[in-house]
Amino acid sequence: MAEANQILFDYKEVAEALIRKHNIREGLWGLYFEFGFGAANLGDDASKVLTPTAIVSVRKLGLQRFPEENNLTVDAAKVNPASTKRQK
Repeated sequence: MAEANQILFDYKEVAEALIRKHNIREGLWGLYFEFGFGAANLGDDASKVLTPTAIVSVRKLGLQRFPEENNLTVDAAKVNPASTKRQK
């Protein structure tokens, strides 16, 4: 079997993993992205033709609480419920 070169996740899968990692037990949560924007005149060396170009970077990735459910949210109580086992 061939070795995988990529493993892809949808937004909800990433949010679920972060909710579990940070032991969040309640609320509607979704991914948060912080972007950076820049610009430059870029071109290839052969033609010496410059083109105004926008540059977008992803600066931060995190979780954000949402007031209501949508296609990007995950309910922490469902994906990371509190343990029902009794402690001794």
